[in-house]
Amino acid sequence: MNDGLANVLHIDLSRKRFWVEERSELFDEMIGGSGAAIRLLEEECPKGADPLGPENPIVLAVGPFTGLYPIASKTVAMFKSPLTGNLGESHCGGRSPIAIRFAGYGAIVIKGSSETPIYLAIHGGKVLFRDASVIWHMANSATVGRILREKEPGSGVRSIMRIGRAGENLVSYASVVTETYRHFGRLGLGAVFGSKRLKAIVISGRRSIPVSDMKGYRETYREIFELLASAEMRKYHELGTSMNVNPLNELGALPTRNLQTSRFEHAEALSGENFARKYLGRRVACAHCPVACIHLAALREPYESEPYFYKTEMISYDYEPIYALGSMLGISTPEALLRLMDKVEVLGLDVISTGVALSWATEAQQKGIVSTKETNGLKLNWNDEEQYSKAIEYIAAQVNDFFKALGKGVAYASSVYGGEEFALSFGGNEMPGYHTGPAAHIGFLIGSRHSHLDGAGYSIDQKAVANKIILTPREIVDRIVEEEAWRQVLSSLVICFFGRGVFKPALILLAFKAIGREVSEERLKRTGENILKKKYEFKRREGFSIDSLEIPERILQTETPLGYLSRETIREGLTTAELRLNSIMTRNIPS
Repeated sequence: MNDGLANVLHIDLSRKRFWVEERSELFDEMIGGSGAAIRLLEEECPKGADPLGPENPIVLAVGPFTGLYPIASKTVAMFKSPLTGNLGESHCGGRSPIAIRFAGYGAIVIKGSSETPIYLAIHGGKVLFRDASVIWHMANSATVGRILREKEPGSGVRSIMRIGRAGENLVSYASVVTETYRHFGRLGLGAVFGSKRLKAIVISGRRSIPVSDMKGYRETYREIFELLASAEMRKYHELGTSMNVNPLNELGALPTRNLQTSRFEHAEALSGENFARKYLGRRVACAHCPVACIHLAALREPYESEPYFYKTEMISYDYEPIYALGSMLGISTPEALLRLMDKVEVLGLDVISTGVALSWATEAQQKGIVSTKETNGLKLNWNDEEQYSKAIEYIAAQVNDFFKALGKGVAYASSVYGGEEFALSFGGNEMPGYHTGPAAHIGFLIGSRHSHLDGAGYSIDQKAVANKIILTPREIVDRIVEEEAWRQVLSSLVICFFGRGVFKPALILLAFKAIGREVSEERLKRTGENILKKKYEFKRREGFSIDSLEIPERILQTETPLGYLSRETIREGLTTAELRLNSIMTRNIPS
């Protein structure tokens, strides 16, 4: 039974060629998603490849549950990151996974580089290389999306991925915007698009996916749907991740003003509760998701030239943007925060890296490390929306050497200008919004993406606070690595991590059985470890070393809910992680 998942679409931008390769063994052994993507990246990316060179591939992959079960709603992107120089992995929802699967593919590999700006139109078995000269340099990524919606077929089932000005100008943390409100955000996929002169990808298809046991499938589908519609998941629908603002602030875990403190006096104004009461205009869901966790704020503002005529912008908000452009910059009002979020969206930047970069730049200027000469005349001050708005434009436009350095991340900028002691960089990636304790920071450092989604260290800390226990570095690492190995299974099925409490091993086995595949729990766990092993093999191949990781000084200076962190505790955690990962790397893990 050919359901299309084993089909890998290869696209060569340099020669304007494409072909399809059948890789059933890949999707059998590695499931799909992250598992398939890391194998394809390993095969297609030469050792030491320039992240902005034509040889760096873009791998997009979905999984066996895509298009069949609710909340299997992510596309995994893998590439070599221009921000870290190592493994780049980013997940995105919207309609992207459904579009790829219904077009007849389990993965897409894009290599080479076009001489002129192009976009790809993939409609089922057709791959068209379209001229993008008119939309290249277009200021607003939303306008690009609107033009492509009018030009290309597939309304209702297609996905439109595109970059903004930041990607065109090769900002190392440029994002790829998908369906306006979703993103391949972290680690610079937008810059990889830009380096290939690839402005956008439009993909659609109407292929159906056969199911061998329709009765079993319907029963399993109903069970999954009802679990996702339960009270346990309602919090994601009602407030979304912005519900984290007040609890983290009360704990003393909300990074504020470049983590000079971990409490923000204006947290209530930026909380999910306040947004829901005063600004929530609409909730949106990714394709095939009943949860609808995407929250859009309605920002109503007058036109500058016509004060009695109003426009309403719908702006997506979540916890991480609130942290990065809110508490980290000292922004005190929802309106100012929403305008900054919209600016980042329009220009196609990763919101976390942008906020952390600007918070470092603000402190650097206040300490006299940089002046208005470097900042192109800007005087960066906490809670100054106007100056931050201009700074965001300057990063995307790369107006001078300072903003070019800032566009390469805080690790690079601080190595050039100083201020490394307050640069919040973890393995080259900017800090996520959790200063909960040692597990969060160990997880940021050792994670395959240096993300809060790696191993959920913040959750380990919060449980330790609630239970009033202190975990040893070994206990922390054991929990992080075990959770991270299991998350490889979920991200290979491309299950949204919000659904991780629903998609437990027994339910996953049942879901596989209903579509004609017999899988054991033991095999799932082995596969998760094998995928994690493959990721670290790639990372080490490209120069990653836990021993060389720098612990940001600032995280030791600001108290967490578990007290002040010590360098010795974090370093012991890293040493333990090295040993634990070495044991996985040297183990023969059967598929």
